Amino acid sequence: MGIKVFTDGGARGNPGIAGYGIYIEDENKKTLFEEAKFLGVKTNNEAEYLGLIGALTWIEENKIESEIEINSDSQLLVRQMQGKYKVKAENLKKLWLIAQNLSKNKKIIYKEIKRESNSRADALANKAMDNR
Repeated sequence: MGIKVFTDGGARGNPGIAGYGIYIEDENKKTLFEEAKFLGVKTNNEAEYLGLIGALTWIEENKIESEIEINSDSQLLVRQMQGKYKVKAENLKKLWLIAQNLSKNKKIIYKEIKRESNSRADALANKAMDNR
């Protein structure tokens, strides 16, 4: 038993107008939380990380202690959080560290999913960029 998190970040231009979308559901696919947040001007990867941080912050604030499955279509984000890729970009190091700190002592599985399997989070990210 646990929760599933879907995050997506995007930037129109790189860097450019950016936003993220978060969708969280319980094991019965009941929506627990969703957010579309405008970020100003960021890179695509910064937006991806800020979406993850937004989700991890919600998890922390709501004291979620069950297993957490985090789904993202960002190969870079997932593999960096899994420890498979090093974080080389200076603009991502601080964000990665924040995400790592928010992940401490939690049962988290990071999954790389196809873009079409992340449509709800993607729609929320686009909504954030459209409604700035």
